[in-house]
Amino acid sequence: MNFPRLLSLRSAVVAVSLIAMNAQAADSAVDLTNQDNQISYSIGVNIGQNLVNQGLMGSIQMDAFVAGIRDTVSGDLQMSMEDMMTALQTFQQRMIEEQAAAADAAKAASEAFLAANATEDGVKTTASGLQYLVIDSGPADGVSPGPNDSVLAHYHGTFIDGTVFDSSVERGEPVEFGVSQVIAGWTEALQMMKPGDKWRLFIPYNLAYGESGSGPIGPYEALIFDVELLSVTPR
Repeated sequence: MNFPRLLSLRSAVVAVSLIAMNAQAADSAVDLTNQDNQISYSIGVNIGQNLVNQGLMGSIQMDAFVAGIRDTVSGDLQMSMEDMMTALQTFQQRMIEEQAAAADAAKAASEAFLAANATEDGVKTTASGLQYLVIDSGPADGVSPGPNDSVLAHYHGTFIDGTVFDSSVERGEPVEFGVSQVIAGWTEALQMMKPGDKWRLFIPYNLAYGESGSGPIGPYEALIFDVELLSVTPR
C-alpha cells in the first residue's frame, strides 16, 4: 500500500504532534467512524510508512518519540538543543555505519552466490559476468531484438535468497519496454534471446543497480530474473 506524500516534514511533525496529544492509549482501539479521526489515522499511517521505508523504526522508541512530540507542543523539553543535536549526530553516524556494513555483507553474499552458481549445470557466463540458464526455447528462426527495439516480456524477479521483489507474472500482465531502457544485464540478455525463449538471468550488481541500489534493491545486490520474451517490435 503506497500513500502519496501528503505533508512536508514540518507539516508532518505538527500533524503528528496534534495526533499524539489526543491519542488514546496505545493498546486501545481507535474510533474511526468520524472523518477527523479517519484523516488523522491516515496521516499517521503515511508518516509511519515513511519511517518504515527509511529503515528508521528499529531505532525509534515509540514512548520517547511520542513524549518528544508532546513536549514540543507543551514547550517543556526534557533535553537541551545541544544534547538533541549530539544524539541526532550519533544516530546519523550509526546509520551510516550500519548501511556500510549491510552493503559489505550484500556484496560478499552476491559474489559468493555468483561464484558458486557459475559451476551449476547449464549455467553459462558471458564476458561481462552475466549468468544465464535456458529454461525454454522458442522457434529457431526467431529474430533477436536489437538495442533500439521494444519487447513484450514476462518476468519474475527475486533476490538471491528467493525473496520476490517484482513480478509481472504475479500481476498477470506482461510489460513492454525498450531493450536499452532497462538494467545492463537485461539489455545484454535480451539481445541474445528470441521470441518464445525463457531464460533465468543471474545478474551481478554492476549489471543491475550497482553500488547504490534502487527502491527495495539495496547496494551490491545480485538479482535473479526469470524472463520470457514474448514478442519484438522493431524500431
